[in-house]
Amino acid sequence: MTEPDSAIGDSLKFMQRNWYWVLGVSALVVVPCLWHRHIEAGDLGSHVYNAWLAQLIAKGQAPGLYVAPQWHNILFDVMLLHVANWFGFAAAEKIVVAICVLIFFWGAFAFVGAVTGRAPWTLTPCIAMLAYGYCFNMGFMNYYMSLGLGFLCLALVWRDDEPRNWIPAVLIAVLVMAAHPMGLLWVIGVVVYRAIRPALPGAIKLVVPLAVVVACSALRWYLHRSSAILADFYNPAPFRAIGVDQLVLYGTRYQFLAAAALIFGIACFVLDVVARLREPGYWKRLEVPLELYLILFCAASFAPENLRFSLHAAWVGMLISRLTAISAIVGLCVLGCMRPRTWHFAGFAALALIFFAFLYQDTGKLNRLETNAETLLSRVPTGTRVIPNVYAEPGSRIAFIVHIADRACVGRCFIYPNYEPSSNQFRVRIAKGGSWLASSSPDDANDMQGGGYEIQESDLPAKLLYQCDPQDRTKLCLRDLTEGDTTGNPEFQSDE
Repeated sequence: MTEPDSAIGDSLKFMQRNWYWVLGVSALVVVPCLWHRHIEAGDLGSHVYNAWLAQLIAKGQAPGLYVAPQWHNILFDVMLLHVANWFGFAAAEKIVVAICVLIFFWGAFAFVGAVTGRAPWTLTPCIAMLAYGYCFNMGFMNYYMSLGLGFLCLALVWRDDEPRNWIPAVLIAVLVMAAHPMGLLWVIGVVVYRAIRPALPGAIKLVVPLAVVVACSALRWYLHRSSAILADFYNPAPFRAIGVDQLVLYGTRYQFLAAAALIFGIACFVLDVVARLREPGYWKRLEVPLELYLILFCAASFAPENLRFSLHAAWVGMLISRLTAISAIVGLCVLGCMRPRTWHFAGFAALALIFFAFLYQDTGKLNRLETNAETLLSRVPTGTRVIPNVYAEPGSRIAFIVHIADRACVGRCFIYPNYEPSSNQFRVRIAKGGSWLASSSPDDANDMQGGGYEIQESDLPAKLLYQCDPQDRTKLCLRDLTEGDTTGNPEFQSDE
């Protein structure tokens, strides 16, 4: 019997022929997970801290907290907890995050390859940059993993003549849901779109993207007028709906880099179109990725950035900032239809080198900040409640550096404004009677870390961890809080 001509069979052949390239590229891709003592990725610190709380709950050492049964938004946390039980949190962080990066990178690689019909080696620098883009640096690890698995799932079922691939694709889709529901919505949306599209003749195929535009416009109109749902449409990020905003991270220099990447990508595409305009079948190959990109562009242009379904619920945040990670990968599908040129790879590789040089510098600074937090918190009595108030540099989009203290508290102290238990969106939650270990109000937790909270008697004893040198934001101080104190630092709030 001959090997089946399927996506799985082709993947096995590809691995056999290119195993040395796959190993070499994989080794390079995980380097940023290893180049500092800690992986600086925003909310990652909170994931580690709450995995430790889950350990305490299992031992009966976290009164007022419990682990809720949940089928979504948990895959990364479950992996982290189980690996930490074997190897400790320091090693587990690097092992599990490196696995996530490889899933995202090779999932995106497989998806672009399936859409374009060729292995996208020329675009590997772009995929690597997006693997360490905004979603990664914000620490949206469950969402990030759901995208990588979702891309892999779609790569399996992209070819219509391979029904046997639906079984492994459905199994992977279960993991996508366990990671994050937005990843599953993306997979289902593409599958439905590709099922409907062939039934529409000629230009009528444009009905689907136009319907999405109308639906997004209607949703925006409704949310603007709804009194039941709160919606935030404000998003100052440059290149908001295009996807290249995923490269804008810790300051304005990333904006110039993102603009350069956008201009270079457009130039490559335009030159390819001019050279191949009359090539038979050229536009047919571009139709689907261009239509998907248009749909995502419209969704990112009209949908809200943050949603709140009631005054007592936590915000469901940064929806568009997450969505544009998908837009960027679909944009690479469009570029992947180009005829590969050596100068394409050279240009993208040069941009990637600059991007990772910036990233090394900025995450190195965050590592120094976290080291200072560890030094201070190592001296507090075991069981101390800590309220961190740490601000990002002006111009930075990575606002979640407040979680820089979370890992420093593992094994010693408790982050009182820990947002996960009170939000009821994650595994670790607060029982009805409340807990001494975490605030039971999502609004209070947000205000504590944002600096606008006034300390009540019930919040004490607690300590405030804050930046105390305007010239060096990596320098931290620790002080006891008293009733009536606010958790803010006016000297730093004025910068924002």
